[in-house]
Amino acid sequence: MTGSERAGGGAPAAAATGPASGVAPLLDVQDLKVYFPIREGLIIERHVGDIRAVDGISFTMTRGETLGLVGESGCGKSTTGRAIIRLYEPSAGRIVFDGVDTMTLDRAGMKGMRRRMQMIFQDPYSSLDPRMTAGGIVSEPMDIHGTHAGDEKRARVRDLLETVGLNPDYAERYPHEFSGGQRQRIGVARALALEPELIIADEPISALDVSIQAQIINLLERLQARLGLTYLFIAHDLSVVRHISDRIAVMYLGRIVELASSRTLNREPLHPYTVALLSAIPIPDPVVEARRRRIILRGDVPSPANPPSGCRFHTRCWLRDRLGNPEVCSTEDPPTRELAPGHQVACHFAEKVDGSAEQVQAVGARDAMPPQPSTPPLPPTHPQSIPGAAGA
Repeated sequence: MTGSERAGGGAPAAAATGPASGVAPLLDVQDLKVYFPIREGLIIERHVGDIRAVDGISFTMTRGETLGLVGESGCGKSTTGRAIIRLYEPSAGRIVFDGVDTMTLDRAGMKGMRRRMQMIFQDPYSSLDPRMTAGGIVSEPMDIHGTHAGDEKRARVRDLLETVGLNPDYAERYPHEFSGGQRQRIGVARALALEPELIIADEPISALDVSIQAQIINLLERLQARLGLTYLFIAHDLSVVRHISDRIAVMYLGRIVELASSRTLNREPLHPYTVALLSAIPIPDPVVEARRRRIILRGDVPSPANPPSGCRFHTRCWLRDRLGNPEVCSTEDPPTRELAPGHQVACHFAEKVDGSAEQVQAVGARDAMPPQPSTPPLPPTHPQSIPGAAGA
């Protein structure tokens, strides 16, 4: 299935792969928490608090689907991915992979499980050992797990490099001899070395140029179609995520605030935070882009060491102000509700978002209200004030 089918005119993939389909999930995450302790004292350390990087999230993934995980920096996306594969030890919750609760596995058991779960890291340079050749990097998982040796291993390395679009003869080169996109392809080849079923892609394109980003996305889609892979795709860019994902989960300050199919989330967002994120996506239509109004979130993301009471988003929520600053937002934690099949949202007033002017503008509708001027209008002689010049 192509990205255009996921986000656009084809049959929505969630209809075939979502939890409502009745298919047993490959990955089932329930109430996952990852806390990092805050300690004080030089001689006698005291535990004075916790960084609540991930604070009780739940979701499922079925075989062959791509779940996009998006949100601002520091919301807990990367920590979630690393906790699933137990590079970070979860503080609480359950992670069930293909019927096995990985939280009950010891180190040896988890080593075997990691043959089925692999990770593509964000930085294509720092994640590669500069002292190892590309062939050594790709073959290292085989050495650790003892899956290939000798000529068989060398043949496997050459095949993997070719699979990700690299010349097999590059196996003897070192990371500094490759471009950023080529280094990321090496990272993809390493993740494929053990023939995993689930790949956690932790912002795999954020450090790359735009044209290279498209190449890596296309590569991941081809590999998924060929090998039947399941992706947890972590990224900041909602426009990229909606292209590659079947479903999208939106995170804010350690919590999932909205989860829906890619098409539904982009057409009918129900959480004010999702609406604000969507309003930041440029629209390739100068007329619509000039008329739409963005939602600018005020203030900074609160500290995960001291999150706000009630709804964690209420300190920056534009909808709360429109409703007259309701007290419930600051006192009661909103439960996650399923307002439509497969569409979950954690907001007390999610029904108020549906159909609002802000939502319509955020998805770029042509009847969106024009932006309100923040400065006095330009004099008539200025080129930007000439009719028809707004979209230039």
